[in-house]
Amino acid sequence: MNETTLTRIAEALERMSPAPLASPDFATASAFVWHVAPDRLAPVAEVNRVDLDLLLGIDRARDTLLENSRRFARGEAANNALLWGARGMGKSSLVKAIHGALLEDHGDLKLVELQREDLPSVARLLNHLRHAPYRFILFCDDLSFSHDDEHYKSLKAVLDGGIEGRPENVLFFATSNRRHLMPRDMIENERSSAINPSEAVEEKVSLSDRFGLWLGFHPCDQDEYLAMISGYCKAHGLEVDPEIMRAEAIEWQATRGARSGRVAWQFFTDLAGRHGVSLRG
Repeated sequence: MNETTLTRIAEALERMSPAPLASPDFATASAFVWHVAPDRLAPVAEVNRVDLDLLLGIDRARDTLLENSRRFARGEAANNALLWGARGMGKSSLVKAIHGALLEDHGDLKLVELQREDLPSVARLLNHLRHAPYRFILFCDDLSFSHDDEHYKSLKAVLDGGIEGRPENVLFFATSNRRHLMPRDMIENERSSAINPSEAVEEKVSLSDRFGLWLGFHPCDQDEYLAMISGYCKAHGLEVDPEIMRAEAIEWQATRGARSGRVAWQFFTDLAGRHGVSLRG
């Protein structure tokens, strides 16, 4: 085999295996999104979030997660957190809002978003975060697993850390509609059909037990729903007749068949648009 052929083989192998990710410049932004193929941490110029004070009806979860996050930002002991429960009740909004609220006093606190389908790459991501002179909230939104999903094994690298242990400067927050990260009917199905029912689902169900904090989010009542809308109106300087707003808001949620923080924001967006109010900035 001549030298030219060897060179071509080497070049082909380099194309198949891209060079390792260079150490990111974490000073360029307060938040990043992890991408794979190729591996990279993309800085987020402006995080899509709302002020912490606008998240109503979730006071206990807000206060608990804020205090846990503040301890972590100060370099003190803190727990990984699973935010689970009703759709549209501000789980992911709370994570982003708390990060924003802590930035003023803790500028070295970074938020890194990881997609569920990229969990197999988490060990590579942790290698980049482990030795950086910053503290990182690693955030995975809408986390759940199906019966044949093996991604949950990768998550253990974050929660348990393997032989190296979880990096001291990394904390993991996840949101999910499911308390045990997999559908209840699937849990019952596997228990009823397995030769050893208790072991059939134990590994997946116990994954949620590895989170030190379980924060439940439940559907809001009508008063909380209306209070959310009033809060948005006040924050954006939108003045409307309270009775008209109330009637329209109740009609809006009736057509959606649900009440939640998301539905409240969607109604407010429509209301603001009808009154010529821009929500930018």
